[in-house]
Amino acid sequence: MENNQLAQRVRAFRKLKGYTQQELAKVLGVSVAVLGSLERGTRKTDPKLLNHIASTLGIDYEELMSDTRE
Repeated sequence: MENNQLAQRVRAFRKLKGYTQQELAKVLGVSVAVLGSLERGTRKTDPKLLNHIASTLGIDYEELMSDTRE
């Protein structure tokens, strides 16, 4: 369940900041497949990548993770 919540938050923040998957993947230096699987919740989350995503989107790591921790 935690993965699905995080996946939804990554997707929501990406859209809120006006990025397509292709644009964000390029900035992050990952493939669209990697970002897509992260947003679907089918990929194990990597804290370094999540930190990079948060930084790129201009949000705090804690804000990205806030609803996924108990």
